[in-house]
Amino acid sequence: MSEYQLAAESRTDTGKGAARRIRSAGRVPAVLYGHGIKPEHLSVDAREFGQALRTGGANALLQLTLGRQRHLALAREVQRHPVRGSFVHIDFLVVRRGEKVTVQVPLHLVGEAPGVVEGGILDQDLHQLNVEAEVTAVPEAIEGDVSGLGIGDVLRVADLKAPEGATILDDPEAPVVSVVAPTVEPVEEEAEEAEAEGEPVEGEAPAEGEAAAEGSEGGEEA
Repeated sequence: MSEYQLAAESRTDTGKGAARRIRSAGRVPAVLYGHGIKPEHLSVDAREFGQALRTGGANALLQLTLGRQRHLALAREVQRHPVRGSFVHIDFLVVRRGEKVTVQVPLHLVGEAPGVVEGGILDQDLHQLNVEAEVTAVPEAIEGDVSGLGIGDVLRVADLKAPEGATILDDPEAPVVSVVAPTVEPVEEEAEEAEAEGEPVEGEAPAEGEAAAEGSEGGEEA
């Protein structure tokens, strides 16, 4: 797992006003904590942090440089603006090499399910997995192979293979993805049944012979 260098600056001003000024300068307010250190208020460059996440994933291992100090850290919580998607605040957790951490890892589906080719629908239940791994061995993602799924089949957590050094903590029996049969519209079924029985479908004009017969019956009644 690669490490990403990220320069940080201490900040003494806190509060909403100070946070807005930091963000307007292209930086993100953050706090660093863990391993008994006193929580440190700091800021990092928004573009550099975004690049680290795009390259290394949400659990990118970061080497934070704060003055003469260096801290190995994970971005434990990242807050984003609900509309713009820009970074609002970051919680950095100090970690040590050799220790294990519990993180959420995205699940990526690979392969083509035969059941989908046959007209089934792929229904994904889990998009992230809880994983325990050594800090330098946290996977960027875990793959779920759907190439063996037919209609009615289910891929469960127990069917997934975690990378070496990582353990999936979710319930082994929990469904990850399944292939369900397509639903048939009731209207179509009724129309097919009506055609099979020779009855006119609602909205259709009666056949020419039927119309004539109805007309003659009406004349007799008159």
